[in-house]
Amino acid sequence: MRPAPLRLSVGQWSDRGQKETNQDFHGALIPQGAVLALKGASFAVADGVSSSRFGGEAAEIAVKSFLTDYYCTSDAWSVKTSARRVLEATNSWLFGQTRARTRGEGADGGYVTTFSALVIKGRVAHLLHVGDGVIGRLRQGAFEPLTEPHRVVLSPAETYLGRALGAGADVEIDYRSVALSEGDLFVLATDGAADHIPWRELSAHLNAQAGDLDLAAARLVAAAKANGSDDNLTVQIIRIDALPESDASDMIRAAQDFPPPPPLDALSEIDGLRILRKLHANARSHVYLVLDPATHRRLVLKAPAAELCADPVLLRRFMMEEWVARRVSSPHIVPAADLGRARSYLYVLLEFVDGQSLRQLMNDQPELPLETVRTLLEQIVAGVRALHRKEIAHGDLRPENILIDGTGGVQLIDFGSAHVAGIADSAIALPPAALGALQYAAPELLLGEPPGRASDQFAIGVIAYELLTGRLPYGAAGGKVRSDKNRRALTYQPATRAGQPLPAWINGALRTATDPLARRRYEALSEFLADLRAPNPRFLRERHAPLIERNPLRFWQGLCALLAALSLFLAIRG
Repeated sequence: MRPAPLRLSVGQWSDRGQKETNQDFHGALIPQGAVLALKGASFAVADGVSSSRFGGEAAEIAVKSFLTDYYCTSDAWSVKTSARRVLEATNSWLFGQTRARTRGEGADGGYVTTFSALVIKGRVAHLLHVGDGVIGRLRQGAFEPLTEPHRVVLSPAETYLGRALGAGADVEIDYRSVALSEGDLFVLATDGAADHIPWRELSAHLNAQAGDLDLAAARLVAAAKANGSDDNLTVQIIRIDALPESDASDMIRAAQDFPPPPPLDALSEIDGLRILRKLHANARSHVYLVLDPATHRRLVLKAPAAELCADPVLLRRFMMEEWVARRVSSPHIVPAADLGRARSYLYVLLEFVDGQSLRQLMNDQPELPLETVRTLLEQIVAGVRALHRKEIAHGDLRPENILIDGTGGVQLIDFGSAHVAGIADSAIALPPAALGALQYAAPELLLGEPPGRASDQFAIGVIAYELLTGRLPYGAAGGKVRSDKNRRALTYQPATRAGQPLPAWINGALRTATDPLARRRYEALSEFLADLRAPNPRFLRERHAPLIERNPLRFWQGLCALLAALSLFLAIRG
């Protein structure tokens, strides 16, 4: 049975009040299905600054652009990132119009407006606010304002607007998220209404008219007018009628709608795809090379293992692979394959990369030239940065999940452990990702934190270290962290190799990228790549570590040999 979706009721009312025109604007958009699950429902109210004759136009542009452009942002982005980027772009456009108008038409030519928005996604409400409007919540009969007006007070009788869209080249937007409960009532109001209704009176009106939200909004506007408001007045009310326990996206719906495929043997077929051979199998999946006769393309089909088929929640995690691949466009991310026809079974379908894994390359060439390593790392980082731009952390970077094609191009695979901000702040029920190879997992992952940019950097640093030395920076201890005490006890082994000695500054870069504490790693992966290319002065200034720190085993072996020689010498003399 599918979980119940989010259900909302909306009421709204706007009035010009004592003004000749109404420069307020409001809007709402409640999508259905996967869009509601991944992006949520959005509501917005704007109040054009009355000192400008273009204030009403600015308010309308702000609301319409938000309700339209927010849904054009990446599904992988969090609400905060998506909404802020839309509002920053809107502010830039409005400010450009403001500058053009004020140069030619005087001070009344500005496109300036306040703006308040509410995005309800899953079981969380996201608030965005700039200006002197109000967003508040009525819960269990009591009203609570959730935003602060951006006003500068000069005296009890004189204030002015401190922040607004279109007033400057940059704008600071307040953001807040709050957990939802069924029955919550949210109110968005411009200052013309909010400033003239005491909270207790507002609560009484909402409690009395909770069954008819349009009437409740109209009566709040009427009450504000009766209390002396001489401004435009707009009120928007949203009631939470039902919350989802979990929701469905296109990815998750596939896990619910389709059965897992039957056992696949060579030369059998599934959905018109011919099975050529099995490529790989583990406890989570079976991977096959398949041929699409319609296009003569070789593709990779990934079917869930029997252990996963009994758990619908784990199947949702399994479908992350294709979900991520469809939303990140990069030459260093293996793309999802589009058959152009319906499927009958649950599986992941990806483009085939004709090449080998980075692990195989490391086995074939244990000591790669430094420049080859740099080139590989630059491509790995390019793929990871494409994920990070979409607010996706890979979560399982290791040599087995990095493919190298016949031209030396690198592509990342296996996104089943990915952490997606846009899914994490929704109601989609996904289990925590199972950790892959523990020796590449950052200590914070082993301690239960979700993957992030810093943990991906740690994995890249470990891969870089292994490519250059054939070893791991913390040996077997790196994968055994179970407490903060274990993390503090980790001892970095300086990067050395016999054939082509490494410069000391390379070791400094590797040590920084693989620091057990995330806050001490690089701020950006580009810094790590730069430090692998050219000496960082701070690594050159570091003291030369003694042999006991750089290679304890070699130190003790040497000391034992020296003592044995000394003992032999003394025995001969005696």
